[in-house]
Amino acid sequence: MEFIDTHTHLSDQAFTGEEDAAVQRAVAAGVVKMLQADTGSAEREASYSLAERHPGVVFPMLGLYPGNVTPDWREEIDAMISWLGRNPVAIGEIGLDYHYGADTADLQKEALKVQFELARDNNLPVNIHLRDATEDFFSVMEECRGMGLRGNLHAFSGSAEVFQRMQRYGEWYVGIGGVLTFKKAHIAEDVKRIPMERILLETDSPYLAPTPLRGTRNESANVPLIAAKLAELKGVGIEEVAAVTTHNAETLFAI
Repeated sequence: MEFIDTHTHLSDQAFTGEEDAAVQRAVAAGVVKMLQADTGSAEREASYSLAERHPGVVFPMLGLYPGNVTPDWREEIDAMISWLGRNPVAIGEIGLDYHYGADTADLQKEALKVQFELARDNNLPVNIHLRDATEDFFSVMEECRGMGLRGNLHAFSGSAEVFQRMQRYGEWYVGIGGVLTFKKAHIAEDVKRIPMERILLETDSPYLAPTPLRGTRNESANVPLIAAKLAELKGVGIEEVAAVTTHNAETLFAI
């Protein structure tokens, strides 16, 4: 069986000095491809360097995380543009996050729209971070309806209704991670109503380690634990989960 982790942060300081070893552990666990999320200029050089050391295994994204959107966000976008020639597989992680307040809401929405334009102009999918800003996000999606966007909602813990609403805007997937294994997680019920053909696996490592590793540093090597829980909830074999989600990721991200 082969799996793909569609969202990881291997350049996070939690992995300092262990980035290559973490990749090797993942591959040994059957996680043969990992998509490295970008959050801004601070970690970008290290992220792309890691991808270059592991060609065909680690794939970089390019994006400005909503929590890093500040009044000078356009300078960050300009810096991003210079990296477009280095083959990112997606524009991400981008989106909206009002969890700690909506003081930068207008800036976040403007930055999101500009990054949607980059995705359109470069024929790339988008990797979306969405937290406590659902209605504003759909307002932006409505404004950008004509762009032909495609992508996924990463770390998805929303409802099946939110997933269905996304389908009005094109080809959209959801990234399912360690939260699926948490006790009383609502997504464990909603995922039963989301077609396997629209599900991706992810870790968001080093965050959100699955049960029974909750509270420890997450790694891409833990994807099979998430796959096993999804197989249980869907009533299918883990081999089917591996095959379908891997195909989904390869299709969306052209990897």
